Amino acid sequence: MPHAYLDAWARRHAARIAAWRAGGRAYVGRFAPSPTGPLHAGSLVAALASWLDARAHGGRWLLRIEDVDGPRSVPGAADAIIRTLRSFGFDWDGEVVFQSARGALYQAAFERLRAAGQVYPCACTRREIADSVEGSRGHLSGGDLVYPGTCRAGLPDGRAPRAWRVRVPDAEFAFIDAMAGRRAQNLAREVGDFVLKRADGPWAYQLAVVVDDAYQGVTHVVRGADLLESTARQIYLLQALGHAVPRYVHVPVVTNAQGEKLSKQTRALALDPQARDAELEAAWRHLCR
Repeated sequence: MPHAYLDAWARRHAARIAAWRAGGRAYVGRFAPSPTGPLHAGSLVAALASWLDARAHGGRWLLRIEDVDGPRSVPGAADAIIRTLRSFGFDWDGEVVFQSARGALYQAAFERLRAAGQVYPCACTRREIADSVEGSRGHLSGGDLVYPGTCRAGLPDGRAPRAWRVRVPDAEFAFIDAMAGRRAQNLAREVGDFVLKRADGPWAYQLAVVVDDAYQGVTHVVRGADLLESTARQIYLLQALGHAVPRYVHVPVVTNAQGEKLSKQTRALALDPQARDAELEAAWRHLCR
Protein backbone atom coordinates (compact mmCIF):
# COMPACT_ATOMS: atom_id res chain seq x y z
CA MET A 1 0.00 0.00 0.00
CA PRO A 2 1.29 3.55 -0.69
CA HIS A 3 0.82 4.39 3.01
CA ALA A 4 3.81 2.15 3.80
CA TYR A 5 6.18 4.72 2.25
CA LEU A 6 4.62 7.86 3.70
CA ASP A 7 6.87 8.30 6.73
CA ALA A 8 10.00 7.70 4.66
CA TRP A 9 8.93 10.30 2.08
CA ALA A 10 8.16 12.81 4.85
CA ARG A 11 11.64 12.32 6.32
CA ARG A 12 13.35 12.68 2.93
CA HIS A 13 11.56 15.97 2.26
CA ALA A 14 11.20 17.23 5.83
CA ALA A 15 12.68 20.70 5.23
CA ARG A 16 10.49 21.45 2.22
CA ILE A 17 7.36 20.15 3.95
CA ALA A 18 8.09 22.11 7.13
CA ALA A 19 8.65 25.33 5.19
CA TRP A 20 5.33 24.98 3.40
CA ARG A 21 3.41 24.13 6.55
CA ALA A 22 4.94 27.11 8.35
CA GLY A 23 3.21 29.37 5.84
CA GLY A 24 -0.16 28.01 6.89
CA ARG A 25 -1.23 27.35 3.31
CA ALA A 26 -3.36 24.43 2.14
CA TYR A 27 -1.65 21.93 -0.15
CA VAL A 28 -3.43 20.63 -3.25
CA GLY A 29 -1.75 18.06 -5.49
CA ARG A 30 -2.97 15.95 -8.37
CA PHE A 31 -2.31 12.94 -10.56
CA ALA A 32 -3.39 13.44 -14.16
CA PRO A 33 -2.92 10.41 -16.42
CA SER A 34 -3.99 10.30 -20.06
CA PRO A 35 -6.28 7.36 -20.98
CA THR A 36 -4.16 6.19 -23.89
CA GLY A 37 -3.67 2.77 -22.31
CA PRO A 38 -3.26 1.02 -18.97
CA LEU A 39 -1.08 2.33 -16.17
CA HIS A 40 2.49 1.00 -16.23
CA ALA A 41 5.54 1.20 -13.99
CA GLY A 42 6.30 4.78 -15.04
CA SER A 43 2.74 5.85 -14.28
CA LEU A 44 3.01 4.24 -10.85
CA VAL A 45 6.14 6.22 -10.01
CA ALA A 46 4.37 9.50 -10.84
CA ALA A 47 1.23 8.49 -8.95
CA LEU A 48 3.17 7.36 -5.89
CA ALA A 49 5.33 10.49 -5.75
CA SER A 50 2.39 12.88 -6.10
CA TRP A 51 0.24 10.98 -3.57
CA LEU A 52 3.07 10.78 -1.03
CA ASP A 53 3.90 14.46 -1.38
CA ALA A 54 0.27 15.49 -0.91
CA ARG A 55 -0.30 13.28 2.11
CA ALA A 56 3.06 14.16 3.72
CA HIS A 57 2.03 17.83 3.53
CA GLY A 58 -1.35 16.99 5.05
CA GLY A 59 -2.94 18.07 1.78
CA ARG A 60 -5.50 17.00 -0.78
CA TRP A 61 -4.75 14.70 -3.74
CA LEU A 62 -6.94 15.03 -6.82
CA LEU A 63 -7.40 12.63 -9.73
CA ARG A 64 -7.87 14.11 -13.20
CA ILE A 65 -8.19 12.14 -16.44
CA GLU A 66 -6.54 14.12 -19.22
CA ASP A 67 -8.66 12.99 -22.15
CA VAL A 68 -8.71 16.33 -23.94
CA ASP A 69 -7.30 14.67 -27.08
CA GLY A 70 -10.19 12.38 -27.94
CA PRO A 71 -8.58 10.54 -30.88
CA ARG A 72 -5.71 9.37 -28.64
CA SER A 73 -7.98 8.15 -25.86
CA VAL A 74 -8.55 4.40 -25.74
CA PRO A 75 -12.13 3.30 -24.94
CA GLY A 76 -12.29 1.85 -21.44
CA ALA A 77 -8.81 3.06 -20.46
CA ALA A 78 -10.06 5.71 -18.02
CA ASP A 79 -12.14 3.18 -16.08
CA ALA A 80 -9.20 0.77 -16.07
CA ILE A 81 -6.91 3.48 -14.67
CA ILE A 82 -9.35 4.25 -11.85
CA ARG A 83 -9.73 0.54 -11.00
CA THR A 84 -5.96 0.04 -10.99
CA LEU A 85 -5.34 2.99 -8.69
CA ARG A 86 -7.96 1.68 -6.27
CA SER A 87 -6.50 -1.83 -6.36
CA PHE A 88 -3.08 -0.36 -5.48
CA GLY A 89 -4.51 1.41 -2.43
CA PHE A 90 -4.61 5.00 -3.70
CA ASP A 91 -7.33 7.27 -2.37
CA TRP A 92 -8.19 10.68 -3.77
CA ASP A 93 -10.23 13.65 -2.68
CA GLY A 94 -13.43 14.66 -4.45
CA GLU A 95 -14.79 13.47 -7.75
CA VAL A 96 -12.62 12.38 -10.66
CA VAL A 97 -12.38 15.21 -13.21
CA PHE A 98 -12.41 14.54 -16.95
CA GLN A 99 -10.92 17.13 -19.29
CA SER A 100 -13.35 16.15 -22.04
CA ALA A 101 -16.13 17.75 -19.98
CA ARG A 102 -14.31 21.06 -19.45
CA GLY A 103 -14.24 22.56 -22.92
CA ALA A 104 -16.12 25.68 -21.83
CA LEU A 105 -13.35 26.53 -19.35
CA TYR A 106 -10.66 26.17 -22.02
CA GLN A 107 -12.70 28.28 -24.45
CA ALA A 108 -13.10 31.05 -21.87
CA ALA A 109 -9.34 31.13 -21.20
CA PHE A 110 -8.65 31.13 -24.93
CA GLU A 111 -11.02 34.07 -25.47
CA ARG A 112 -9.32 36.05 -22.71
CA LEU A 113 -5.97 35.60 -24.40
CA ARG A 114 -7.38 36.39 -27.82
CA ALA A 115 -9.07 39.55 -26.53
CA ALA A 116 -5.68 40.66 -25.22
CA GLY A 117 -4.12 40.14 -28.66
CA GLN A 118 -2.00 37.23 -27.47
CA VAL A 119 -3.43 34.59 -29.81
CA TYR A 120 -3.29 34.37 -33.60
CA PRO A 121 -4.16 31.85 -36.35
CA CYS A 122 -1.42 29.84 -38.04
CA ALA A 123 -1.57 28.10 -41.40
CA CYS A 124 1.80 26.33 -41.26
CA THR A 125 2.13 22.59 -41.73
CA ARG A 126 4.77 20.62 -39.86
CA ARG A 127 6.73 20.24 -43.10
CA GLU A 128 6.70 23.99 -43.70
CA ILE A 129 7.94 24.62 -40.16
CA ALA A 130 10.67 21.99 -40.60
CA ASP A 131 11.79 23.65 -43.82
CA SER A 132 12.07 26.98 -41.97
CA VAL A 133 14.30 25.85 -39.13
CA GLU A 134 17.94 24.96 -39.32
CA GLY A 135 19.73 22.01 -37.73
CA SER A 136 19.18 20.64 -34.25
CA ARG A 137 18.55 24.12 -32.84
CA GLY A 138 15.10 23.92 -34.40
CA HIS A 139 13.97 20.96 -32.29
CA LEU A 140 12.86 20.55 -28.70
CA SER A 141 13.95 17.47 -26.79
CA GLY A 142 10.52 15.86 -27.32
CA GLY A 143 10.83 16.19 -31.10
CA ASP A 144 8.60 19.26 -31.51
CA LEU A 145 9.82 21.98 -33.83
CA VAL A 146 10.67 25.48 -32.63
CA TYR A 147 8.14 27.69 -34.38
CA PRO A 148 9.85 30.45 -36.42
CA GLY A 149 6.95 32.92 -36.29
CA THR A 150 5.88 32.62 -39.92
CA CYS A 151 2.23 33.65 -39.34
CA ARG A 152 2.82 36.10 -36.49
CA ALA A 153 2.05 39.10 -38.70
CA GLY A 154 -0.97 37.47 -40.37
CA LEU A 155 -2.03 34.51 -42.48
CA PRO A 156 -0.58 34.26 -45.99
CA ASP A 157 -3.10 35.09 -48.74
CA GLY A 158 -5.44 32.24 -49.50
CA ARG A 159 -4.43 30.14 -46.50
CA ALA A 160 -6.80 28.87 -43.82
CA PRO A 161 -5.73 28.43 -40.18
CA ARG A 162 -4.57 25.00 -39.10
CA ALA A 163 -4.02 26.02 -35.47
CA TRP A 164 -4.13 28.91 -33.02
CA ARG A 165 -0.87 29.96 -31.38
CA VAL A 166 -0.04 32.15 -28.39
CA ARG A 167 2.56 34.90 -28.73
CA VAL A 168 5.51 34.44 -26.40
CA PRO A 169 7.91 37.15 -25.26
CA ASP A 170 11.66 37.19 -25.77
CA ALA A 171 12.20 36.63 -22.06
CA GLU A 172 13.47 33.99 -19.69
CA PHE A 173 11.02 32.07 -17.54
CA ALA A 174 12.71 30.49 -14.54
CA PHE A 175 11.53 28.29 -11.70
CA ILE A 176 13.01 26.21 -8.92
CA ASP A 177 12.24 22.52 -9.13
CA ALA A 178 12.42 20.65 -5.83
CA MET A 179 14.49 17.89 -7.44
CA ALA A 180 16.03 19.34 -10.60
CA GLY A 181 16.99 22.71 -9.10
CA ARG A 182 16.82 25.99 -11.02
CA ARG A 183 15.56 25.74 -14.57
CA ALA A 184 15.10 28.52 -17.10
CA GLN A 185 13.93 28.78 -20.69
CA ASN A 186 13.65 31.63 -23.17
CA LEU A 187 10.38 30.79 -24.88
CA ALA A 188 10.90 32.96 -27.96
CA ARG A 189 14.30 31.42 -28.74
CA GLU A 190 13.84 27.87 -27.47
CA VAL A 191 10.16 27.13 -28.16
CA GLY A 192 8.54 29.85 -30.25
CA ASP A 193 4.84 30.69 -30.29
CA PHE A 194 3.16 27.43 -29.34
CA VAL A 195 -0.20 25.89 -30.20
CA LEU A 196 -3.22 26.35 -27.92
CA LYS A 197 -5.83 24.81 -30.19
CA ARG A 198 -5.74 22.78 -33.36
CA ALA A 199 -7.98 23.83 -36.19
CA ASP A 200 -9.58 20.36 -36.21
CA GLY A 201 -10.85 20.93 -32.68
CA PRO A 202 -8.76 19.51 -29.81
CA TRP A 203 -7.36 21.85 -27.19
CA ALA A 204 -3.62 21.62 -26.66
CA TYR A 205 -2.30 19.99 -23.50
CA GLN A 206 -0.46 23.16 -22.47
CA LEU A 207 -3.65 25.21 -22.22
CA ALA A 208 -5.84 22.49 -20.73
CA VAL A 209 -3.43 21.57 -17.95
CA VAL A 210 -2.92 25.22 -16.95
CA VAL A 211 -6.65 25.95 -16.83
CA ASP A 212 -7.37 22.80 -14.85
CA ASP A 213 -4.57 23.33 -12.33
CA ALA A 214 -5.71 26.91 -11.74
CA TYR A 215 -9.40 26.00 -11.53
CA GLN A 216 -8.71 23.17 -9.07
CA GLY A 217 -6.39 25.29 -6.94
CA VAL A 218 -3.38 23.02 -7.43
CA THR A 219 -0.43 24.30 -5.38
CA HIS A 220 2.10 21.55 -6.16
CA VAL A 221 2.68 19.71 -9.43
CA VAL A 222 4.55 16.43 -8.92
CA ARG A 223 5.13 14.60 -12.21
CA GLY A 224 7.73 12.97 -14.45
CA ALA A 225 10.89 14.77 -15.53
CA ASP A 226 9.86 14.34 -19.17
CA LEU A 227 7.56 17.33 -18.60
CA LEU A 228 10.30 19.67 -17.34
CA GLU A 229 10.54 21.30 -20.75
CA SER A 230 6.81 22.13 -20.74
CA THR A 231 6.97 23.98 -17.43
CA ALA A 232 8.12 27.37 -18.73
CA ARG A 233 5.25 27.41 -21.23
CA GLN A 234 2.78 26.61 -18.49
CA ILE A 235 4.19 29.30 -16.21
CA TYR A 236 3.84 31.83 -19.02
CA LEU A 237 0.19 30.88 -19.60
CA LEU A 238 -0.59 30.94 -15.88
CA GLN A 239 0.84 34.44 -15.58
CA ALA A 240 -0.89 35.63 -18.75
CA LEU A 241 -4.22 34.43 -17.35
CA GLY A 242 -3.55 35.96 -13.94
CA HIS A 243 -3.20 32.70 -12.01
CA ALA A 244 -0.76 31.73 -9.27
CA VAL A 245 2.18 29.52 -10.26
CA PRO A 246 2.40 26.21 -8.35
CA ARG A 247 5.52 24.59 -6.93
CA TYR A 248 7.09 21.92 -9.13
CA VAL A 249 8.64 18.55 -8.38
CA HIS A 250 9.80 16.52 -11.38
CA VAL A 251 10.73 12.93 -10.55
CA PRO A 252 12.99 10.68 -12.66
CA VAL A 253 11.16 8.82 -15.42
CA VAL A 254 11.29 5.04 -15.75
CA THR A 255 13.00 3.77 -18.89
CA ASN A 256 13.27 0.43 -20.65
CA ALA A 257 16.43 -1.49 -21.52
CA GLN A 258 16.95 0.76 -24.57
CA GLY A 259 16.80 3.90 -22.44
CA GLU A 260 13.38 4.91 -23.75
CA LYS A 261 10.70 6.32 -21.46
CA LEU A 262 8.07 3.70 -20.66
CA SER A 263 4.91 4.41 -22.63
CA LYS A 264 2.32 2.79 -24.82
CA GLN A 265 4.59 3.52 -27.80
CA THR A 266 7.46 1.59 -26.19
CA ARG A 267 5.12 -1.28 -25.28
CA ALA A 268 5.26 -0.81 -21.54
CA LEU A 269 3.63 -3.64 -19.62
CA ALA A 270 0.46 -2.89 -17.69
CA LEU A 271 0.63 -2.92 -13.91
CA ASP A 272 -0.33 -6.22 -12.33
CA PRO A 273 -2.63 -5.80 -9.31
CA GLN A 274 -1.70 -9.33 -8.25
CA ALA A 275 1.89 -8.11 -7.83
CA ARG A 276 0.88 -4.86 -6.13
CA ASP A 277 3.42 -4.92 -3.30
CA ALA A 278 6.33 -5.74 -5.61
CA GLU A 279 5.27 -3.05 -8.11
CA LEU A 280 5.00 -0.43 -5.36
CA GLU A 281 8.38 -1.41 -3.90
CA ALA A 282 9.99 -1.06 -7.34
CA ALA A 283 8.41 2.39 -7.75
CA TRP A 284 9.67 3.46 -4.32
CA ARG A 285 13.21 2.25 -5.07
CA HIS A 286 13.13 4.26 -8.30
CA LEU A 287 12.18 7.40 -6.38
CA CYS A 288 15.03 6.82 -3.93
CA ARG A 289 17.72 6.62 -6.61
